[in-house]
Amino acid sequence: MWIDLSGWSPKYFPPQLVQYANTLLKDRMLFGSDYPLITPERWMKDFGEAGFKPAVHELILKKNAMRLLGLGEVQATA
Repeated sequence: MWIDLSGWSPKYFPPQLVQYANTLLKDRMLFGSDYPLITPERWMKDFGEAGFKPAVHELILKKNAMRLLGLGEVQATA
């Protein structure tokens, strides 16, 4: 099971959602876009202020989706 965080600005997320995103469900949360209703800049600002631990930002914004979709890290070429 995965939780998509689209549909609301992070400032409206219940405290329990943020708590579980920071702990037990940190590997099951996915960023979701609400564009054009909420701009990416506003969503990211609200996300940064909603109480998510810095350690889970990259998981929610990128790594969990990569794992779900079976995408490996792209290696830079010289």
